[in-house]
Amino acid sequence: MTVSQLPLPTSPVRTRFAPSPTGYLHVGGARTALFSWAFARHFGGTFVLRIEDTDLERSTPEAVQAILDGMDWLGLQHDEGPFYQMKRMDRYREVLTKMLADGTAYHCYCSTDEVEAMRERQRAAGEKPRYDGTWRPEPGKTLPAIPADRKPVIRFKNPIDGEVTWHDVVKGTITIANRELDDLVIARPDGTPTYNFCVAVDDSDMQITHVIRGDDHVNNTPRQINILNALGAPLPFYGHVPMILGTDGQKLSKRRDAVSVMDYLDKGFLPEALLNYLARLGWSHGDDEVFSMDQMISWFDLTHLSSSAAQFNPEKLAWLNNHYIKAADNQRLAELIRPAMVSAGAVFESAPDLSLVIALLKERTNTTVELAQAAMLFYRQPAPDAALLEQHITDAIRPALQEFTTSCATVEWSKSAISASMKEVLAKHGLKMPQLAMPLRLLLTGQLQTPSIDAVIELFGRDVVLQRLQKN
Repeated sequence: MTVSQLPLPTSPVRTRFAPSPTGYLHVGGARTALFSWAFARHFGGTFVLRIEDTDLERSTPEAVQAILDGMDWLGLQHDEGPFYQMKRMDRYREVLTKMLADGTAYHCYCSTDEVEAMRERQRAAGEKPRYDGTWRPEPGKTLPAIPADRKPVIRFKNPIDGEVTWHDVVKGTITIANRELDDLVIARPDGTPTYNFCVAVDDSDMQITHVIRGDDHVNNTPRQINILNALGAPLPFYGHVPMILGTDGQKLSKRRDAVSVMDYLDKGFLPEALLNYLARLGWSHGDDEVFSMDQMISWFDLTHLSSSAAQFNPEKLAWLNNHYIKAADNQRLAELIRPAMVSAGAVFESAPDLSLVIALLKERTNTTVELAQAAMLFYRQPAPDAALLEQHITDAIRPALQEFTTSCATVEWSKSAISASMKEVLAKHGLKMPQLAMPLRLLLTGQLQTPSIDAVIELFGRDVVLQRLQKN
């Protein structure tokens, strides 16, 4: 059975995103969440958010909030949850008790040192290191005496014979021999359940039908399948997507790359651009490069997921972001960039409407950070470099500059009329456009590079233009 031949779901689709709150929301995790969300939406199913917070040493409330903030910014709204594993301890204890009673789990009193010594002997003998079943109950087997004052772990009684086989919706059929698997610890001496056990119980209780996650979880899948079988629970479909690589072909690294979703907010990317880009990292719909989330939902049925690692391309993301900035509502963009401009000292009183400035500038900016920086020329007093003024405002230019300044007092205030006035002055004085445009840019904005000078002049307004030109 190929991926494209997967049967259509016969029961309500239920997917989940289950991050561990040990840091920010990683772009790889965001892509996994996107795929799970889109698949649930495609079939009118349910998208569950589960916080796997049993790692007490590394899980923090701040990291939980970072995940929730990232999901909210991306617009990947969950239908159920968030569920927290630490709040489900009573349920886990109930299942552990039942498994002990059913004989699918057992107490193991080996100390950590004894387990390590066991594995060292196996390594020395050229064997795969694993728990040797000292405390595994078997018919006719006599177990060791229980050590005094030692709390046991609980181990899962993994099948010894046979194989675990599943059809991965990304990688195809995968088979793991049970003899390759250990009797893994499913509860620590203090009773705290471990990762694979909690995941299996949660997926069963929450009736998850499709598990889409990173391929670093492939080794966990046969263990979770065996636990689910022991619980008598139906198995979900599994799909393991390859990791995202950096521009250097290596795994994305916080040291080299922007890996936190919220980094992209800070860098001026729009959520729709990041979602569109992440969707194309490991999935395709023909040659479509730019598409809305509604379009993705209509297309995303788990076909066309790539089994090869995808490489992150910042230039491609910037191109997409430029596309979405150009398409974005100007008032929305104004609300996004105004706080940064205020922090940079922007003065909005008696200045052009910011949405009009954005309309002029957004074609040439790739991020809202660039847009905010570009817009500042309309909201600060110009401070042109004296050497540049001397270079561009020469005795040959001054008469034309003065004549254009005079015309600004009476010309119809529109881009076309201002442009016509400039051309008239240039023709009269035998000058070329840059000879007048550069001095005007310096005097009005303090810089030599701006959009079309007639558009800039129109936006500044007659009063500001006359005030700044008449100073010189």
